Amino acid sequence: MNIVPVLTIFLLIAIAIFLVVTNIRIVPQARAYVVERLGAYHVTWQVGLHIKIPLIDKISRKVSLKEHVIDFPPQPVITKDNVTMEIDTVIYFQITDPKLYAYGVENPMSAIENLTATTLRNIIGDLELDESLTSREHINTKIRLVLDEATDPWGIKINRVEVKNIVPPRDIQQAMEKQMRAERERREAILRAEGEKTSAILIAEGNKQSQILNAQANKEATILSAEAKKEAQIREAEGHAQAILLVQQATADGIKMLVESSPTQPVIALKSLEAFGKAADGKATKIIIPSEIQGLAGLASSLTELIKEDSKER
Repeated sequence: MNIVPVLTIFLLIAIAIFLVVTNIRIVPQARAYVVERLGAYHVTWQVGLHIKIPLIDKISRKVSLKEHVIDFPPQPVITKDNVTMEIDTVIYFQITDPKLYAYGVENPMSAIENLTATTLRNIIGDLELDESLTSREHINTKIRLVLDEATDPWGIKINRVEVKNIVPPRDIQQAMEKQMRAERERREAILRAEGEKTSAILIAEGNKQSQILNAQANKEATILSAEAKKEAQIREAEGHAQAILLVQQATADGIKMLVESSPTQPVIALKSLEAFGKAADGKATKIIIPSEIQGLAGLASSLTELIKEDSKER
């Protein structure tokens, strides 16, 4: 039995297995392979398992689909008012078409850098220094629009453009620092003046409120004092009125009792005599006494003398 044909078959099978195994390719996540066949573009492999034909297919480029960040070095630019300064930018981009990226431009990163520098010079050339320092958002948006339009045929999507730093000349920086220092001092003086003004207003407002409260307190005290005086006068008047009422009531009661007792004529005459005596108690110089009372007065005098003599004899 000839074993040469068998060995040849096994050798061919081994070679075939080796070629298949060595030409198996696995594309990882967020990657893409550009495959050429016989020197021409054939297909773009996405994520997964792929097998290329030996000696015919060739992986010309492996492309990352992640977002890329490029920090370009500072670029010298001249503003509208002829001030030279340096600006460095950061570009955020992503490859959307691996085929265009592989065959669109020879060196995409260098092309983007040069295009960014040219666009930046054009934009800053239309702005003055102060506008350049305060218009970063405008500069970012305008650069992104220009770059996104220019890189679209290269299969690149510009997501964001950020002006990282703007460095003006040293003398401009010193002038800006002096200006900022003067502005801070001005704001400090304004804040101090406003504080003093607010303090003076608050003090005046406090004095005003204090005077108002004192005036209200004095007014209330005056009202209370007047009300107390009025109340005392009312009570005093009520006391006098009550006393008069009591005197009149006593007099009325006395008259009523006298009337109820049916007094005789001599008793009435004696009461009249007592009344005349009270009327002439050191205050009257001349008293006119009716005739009927005069007789009664003489009788009263005689009775008084008899009573005195009787007392002496005893």
